[in-house]
Amino acid sequence: MKAFETGEYRNLFAECGILQEDIDRKLKRIVDTFFYGNEQERIFHPVGEDMGYLEDTGNHDARTEGMSYGMMFCVQLDMKEEFDRIWKWAKTYMYTKLGDNENEGYFAWSCTTDGEHNADGPAPDGEEFFAMSLFFASHRWGDGEGIFNYSHEAQEILRAMVHKGSNGRDGAPMFNNENHYILFVPGSDYTDPSYHLPHFYELFALWAYKEDRPFFKEAARASREYLAKACHPVTGLNPEYGEFDGSPMSRPLRWTKFHHDYFYSDSYRTVANIALDYEWFGIDVGQVDAVRRQQEFILEKEKEDAIGIYKIDGELVEKGVLHPVGLMAATAQGALATTGALQETWVRKFWEMELREGGRRYYDNCLFLFAFLALSGNYRIL
Repeated sequence: MKAFETGEYRNLFAECGILQEDIDRKLKRIVDTFFYGNEQERIFHPVGEDMGYLEDTGNHDARTEGMSYGMMFCVQLDMKEEFDRIWKWAKTYMYTKLGDNENEGYFAWSCTTDGEHNADGPAPDGEEFFAMSLFFASHRWGDGEGIFNYSHEAQEILRAMVHKGSNGRDGAPMFNNENHYILFVPGSDYTDPSYHLPHFYELFALWAYKEDRPFFKEAARASREYLAKACHPVTGLNPEYGEFDGSPMSRPLRWTKFHHDYFYSDSYRTVANIALDYEWFGIDVGQVDAVRRQQEFILEKEKEDAIGIYKIDGELVEKGVLHPVGLMAATAQGALATTGALQETWVRKFWEMELREGGRRYYDNCLFLFAFLALSGNYRIL
């Protein structure tokens, strides 16, 4: 039986003999640094009396990815004031209101820190985390008025994600309505493995508008099967973007020079998501063993001093990565789905790690905080 049924969440730090008082102390230090450290440490920035944003410190913008992550951190940590500040900033500046029919109901994925749109289109991973954190907020704190009617706001986001472009509306949905896969961008014919969150879809199937619940139940099943195909059978690695058949998407994209068929950046989140899904629901259709394979692969490459960018079969493309802390933290979160010496190795390795410093700290430290919450038993269904 898993956490959804039992309400019990494993504290892998404690299982490795680390004292609870040390776990609590380190978590407090991480959260204080992340939200309220100095200008070289913090990610969160309060604005005025009732708003705030999370900054991508490498690109100096606010992204739906980080904003929605911040909301999830806050609801897990019972930080209502910060949650409401972030949500109000997102709804005020990022949300596309009536008048722009193509993106109406979605959130612009990038804004300047002054609230101007850098892009008009959305990124589906932000919408997923907005919706889930809003449901959790509703259950933790109760629904309020207007934009703080959290459950209603979540249901409206999910309705747009599934139905945009149907019933005479302009635009396109964020899910493929035939295979139930989350898309990289609305209407695209490819996906991003790290966007697949079957543990969220299981809960959306309980809390979305009634007519949308069967869709999300099917999406949970489909995503687990997709992840089993997308993760390499030897290395466990997955590409940044994938074709619907699970193969890496190597087609050129007009807006980027990067190879998104490699294991890189976005890809790091996939095993963390698989492991959290397994912790919450315990359903395995072949995707869970990818965590073990990736953990073993990364350990071996670390011994060889060959951590870098790889093809998913393990061929080294370039030594060194842009987000080394993020890679190791997300891989460590996979310990929720492994056992024995491998599990303990990664838990202890992660315990010795610290938040990243410097201009590229945003993405790494988001993945670091997710991993710490998950491995300490503090990333929970609310």
